[in-house]
Amino acid sequence: MVKKKEEDPDVLVVCTNKKANFLFEIGEKIEAGIALLGSEVKSLRARNIDLSDAYAAIREGEVYLVQAHIGEYKNAGYGGHQPKRERKLLLRRQEIKRLTGKLVERGFTLVPLSLYFRRGKAKVLLGLARGRKKHDRRRQIQEKDQRRQMRKEGG
Repeated sequence: MVKKKEEDPDVLVVCTNKKANFLFEIGEKIEAGIALLGSEVKSLRARNIDLSDAYAAIREGEVYLVQAHIGEYKNAGYGGHQPKRERKLLLRRQEIKRLTGKLVERGFTLVPLSLYFRRGKAKVLLGLARGRKKHDRRRQIQEKDQRRQMRKEGG
């Protein structure tokens, strides 16, 4: 599976999607490469990215990252990029087929959880997610508040 990023010294975390853990129940996690332009890589290194509304979609046997906002790199000149363009994710064909089956039959969504550099290559951690209902989110907030209170009283 995927190693924890805190343990790996070769990993530089650029952005995490905190909203995803609240809105979705995350199941399986998959690491994918991402095809970027030069100005996008420079912008990522400057941490100019927002994954809050992003998701991954499978079209014609290819996986794309949709609605991820990578801000323009100010020194790019005329060869810049569009901030919200679709970016191709790099996965093996067998993984794409397996994901397609899960997305179609079980009603899952592919949500980017974080974007990071591993040994100089940009990677996206995708999660197979199922949407939480409103009452589930309320229960999660209550449990979090209770844990916070227990920690406050205990020490």
